[in-house]
Amino acid sequence: MNLTASSPWALYDRLIADVPEDVLVRDLCLGTHWSYVEADCGMGVAFTTTRGAQRTDKSDWRGRPLRELAELAKSWCFEEATLGVAALNAWYSRPELVVPLGAQVEEPVELPDGSIRRTDAFEMVRPQVEAAGPQSSVVVIGHFPHVDRIQEYAQLTVLERACTGPLDTPDPACEYVLPEADFVFMTGVTLINKTAPRLLTLASGAGAFTTMVGPSAVMAPVLLESGVDFLAGSMVADPEKAAFAVKNGAGQFFGEALQMVALRR
Repeated sequence: MNLTASSPWALYDRLIADVPEDVLVRDLCLGTHWSYVEADCGMGVAFTTTRGAQRTDKSDWRGRPLRELAELAKSWCFEEATLGVAALNAWYSRPELVVPLGAQVEEPVELPDGSIRRTDAFEMVRPQVEAAGPQSSVVVIGHFPHVDRIQEYAQLTVLERACTGPLDTPDPACEYVLPEADFVFMTGVTLINKTAPRLLTLASGAGAFTTMVGPSAVMAPVLLESGVDFLAGSMVADPEKAAFAVKNGAGQFFGEALQMVALRR
């Protein structure tokens, strides 16, 4: 059963309940751009999201259960929810959990000019979109870099909370455009701002092929039971570099510290 159809909180409750009670938090940081939670099991990250309710929890979570920190994913303070989703990622986004499920783990390729070619979730789905034809409707929730290239092979709508360019449409338009969508790409930040359950319900009702993408996407099978067809998230391959990047706002190092992982339903 699609959990999002029963209650908007059901998805969060399942995610939280599957985190063991005896795994403890070691360290955490609410950064300017990205945040991390490090626990006994590993490190998880999430995009630092703001503009929610006022923050009231400023506890020292070190040494406390990871599951309790994960419960902050339900907070309407988006900074707190950022840490909650990072805590969920610390548990779920690990090779020992996702590889046995058949996940595809990124192997970055060094190009002749010294740059690194990284796996791109949009390009991974592109053959399906192109096969559907140029009139297929693609809705992207969140303005990702280079999203405009989708216009080369499909009809594109970008839903964004803070519209900054000609491609962007205010996100309340989801109620109008998602029921007509053939393909949906949604940022993992929707788990933080609580729009994910409704967006998944709308996309599922349309029969759209739905991808949740980005480092905030939680690599949990329960999402594949709740309307997501393709999870394209990240694992922290270098926790030390990730922590340094979060604390110092070093975006390049943050990207280098992550390894993309993809899982299809």
